[in-house]
Amino acid sequence: MSDPVPSRETLRAGVLGSPVGHSLSPTLHRAGYAAAGLTHWSYTAHEVDEGGLPPFVAGLTDDWRGLSLTMPLKVAAADLAESVTDTARAARAVNTLVRTDTGWAADNTDVHGITAALREVGVMRVDRATVVGSGATARSAVLGLVGLGATHITVAARTPQRAEALGDVADVVLEVVPIEDWSRTGAPAVVSTLPGGSANAAAAGHADDGLAGATVLDVVYADWPTPLARAATDHGARVVSGLEMLVHQAARQFELFTGQSAPVAAMQAAGRAALGHSPDA
Repeated sequence: MSDPVPSRETLRAGVLGSPVGHSLSPTLHRAGYAAAGLTHWSYTAHEVDEGGLPPFVAGLTDDWRGLSLTMPLKVAAADLAESVTDTARAARAVNTLVRTDTGWAADNTDVHGITAALREVGVMRVDRATVVGSGATARSAVLGLVGLGATHITVAARTPQRAEALGDVADVVLEVVPIEDWSRTGAPAVVSTLPGGSANAAAAGHADDGLAGATVLDVVYADWPTPLARAATDHGARVVSGLEMLVHQAARQFELFTGQSAPVAAMQAAGRAALGHSPDA
């Protein structure tokens, strides 16, 4: 009788943040593991704030291979890394830690998520684009649009000084306009980085027919469609849900953690089912 085949070591990954209960990351990553046959991988959510991040990471055993990071950890995580990618440095945000032979490597997959979500609907290249909002996600949006070839980016924001600071993100011509003009820039691609709620609804009130034929990525994925998404659709834009960005950034994390190609379709299906989105929502 042959010796039994030893079982593979269970490998672990997870998402950290505070609050973290709303995170879709476990749904997406677990769907990816199931589709890829990675039965020895697990993915869990952990409530961790900034003060708790260093001891949490220091206490992880060697079977931990990767961490997804949400607010408020995207800045503090860089201090725990042995290396930081150029993308994460430019975005000034880390949403991924990957264990390497020399320590943790920090990356930002939100930028990839934005680029991939737009490419998936046929936006392969743009010269001009618009970013709505000037918060932390706006930096990732600028980088994602530069990845599609944008050399002229208009930022529509309530705070001009914050918007102008985005000029150091990449080598682009940056123009700042009032947020009320976000739909009148004539850009073929628009990324709204506004959160859900009142800011999103207020911007929706300024949508007009200047959006006809444009592609609008709204990074919000909860309570879909948002007021901005509905208004953009009503004025002739093609709208992409923030869920698609979320899926693609998670898929990139999946690849960094496991070293295997991500089953994007399975991850999309799981995310859409969890939120009740139809495939063309």
